[in-house]
This record gives sequence, C-alpha cells and structure tokens, in this order.
Amino acid sequence: MAGKIKETVKADERLRSVAIIMDGNGRWAKKRLLPRTKGHEKGAAILEDVLKAFRDIGVRYLTLYAFSTENWKRPKEEVDAIMKLAYKYVEKIHMDRLRDEKALTVRFIGDTSVLPEKLRNKIAEIEAMEKDDTFVCNIALNYGGRAEIVHAANELVAKGLPITEENLSRAMYTGDMPDPDLIIRTGGDFRVSNFLIWQGAYSEYMILDTLWPDFGREDIEKCVLDFYKRRRRFGGLDKEDES
Repeated sequence: MAGKIKETVKADERLRSVAIIMDGNGRWAKKRLLPRTKGHEKGAAILEDVLKAFRDIGVRYLTLYAFSTENWKRPKEEVDAIMKLAYKYVEKIHMDRLRDEKALTVRFIGDTSVLPEKLRNKIAEIEAMEKDDTFVCNIALNYGGRAEIVHAANELVAKGLPITEENLSRAMYTGDMPDPDLIIRTGGDFRVSNFLIWQGAYSEYMILDTLWPDFGREDIEKCVLDFYKRRRRFGGLDKEDES
C-alpha cells in the first residue's frame, strides 16, 4: 500500500516482538483467476517492504509463518513451488549479508532437517554467519507449535532437567527471544493454526481481512496503533480496575 509510516508510530518497550500468520496467498490468486503458485510469488515479493516497515518502526523481532508441518498435505506442485520460493528468498538474504554485515539477521525455526537438501545447505550458510541482532527475523519453516513443545520437552528429558514452564520456554526455538507482544493474522480467519501456541499465551491478536499479498505499511501502522490501545493485564488488574 502507498504511504509512509508516520514518524509518531514507533515501537517502545511494550512492542519488541511481532509475529505474523501470512494467510491468503491462494485466495488472492483465485480472485484474479491465477494459479495458487502466483499468489505465493506475490506474497514473497512483498516481504522486503514488510521487513523494512517493521524495522523502521523499531520492532526488534519479527517471526513469519512461512510453511507449517501441516502444509505438506497440499498438492505436490504447490509445495514444490513454495520450496523454490523459499530457496530464492533465502539465497537473497545470504547475498545481502555478504554485501552488508549489518543487513537483516535471519533465524529459522522448525524442523528444517526434512527440507530439500539445497535449501538446508543455504540455511546452514546463513546460520553460520556472524549475527547482528539489532533486527532479527525468524522464518518458521516446517514449523508446528505442538511439535515444538514436544521437541523442547524431549531436550529437557535428554539433559535430565525438570519440565517446568521456565525450562520449557528456554528450550523453545525462540528461547533466547521475548515472546511475541503482537500476533497478526491476515486473510480474516480466526484461528492460531498451530503457530507459537506456547509463546503466544498472552500475545495480543489482530485479525485482518487483508490477504497477505495486499498487506502493507498502512496495515502495519493500523496494527501498531491498535496494539497501543489494548490494556494488557496478564491475568492481573491494572490501576483503573483496582480503583
């Protein structure tokens, strides 16, 4: 969408981490009588602008739901197209990091061991690079929230550590990062789709009718402004409730 983010819309300590369920690529393509793969291509094409917008605002961590453990059920042609797009995007990230050491830092969460070898190798190259953690983007590839909890629990058992909330949180893929303050879902569906179900226990949710390929700066600005209107109590009471 056109327009710049207003200078007054800036993240503070209340909004360090944002996560997005990027939904609506297929519907975007269908509305235009195009193959679903064209929707995924358009969805990938907007990523750079979305990342720049969140970085401009001052968000420190952004987590993007790119491919779930359930997405393997989709037609092989669509899955193959998504994997090719993932490789193309990851390769671009790698080249950007080689040119500029302060470029976007990317981490990958999920079970990447079953991804195509070419993609796994490129991911390994990026993960081996020196990190600049001023702005971190997590890309969730072959990710499932339930699988992550099982993975974390098994890690604790293997290390002989007690299964506590604190230990489980540390064993999650995002264990060294803050939980998302805000989770945005595009496409209008009201469900979490097995995404960050541990970390999102007290996240604020924004559901947008906007399909992911149409998501832009104006949507981001609206979400941020709406977030700051929320009263986050985390199960307790604030001063207005106590009086």
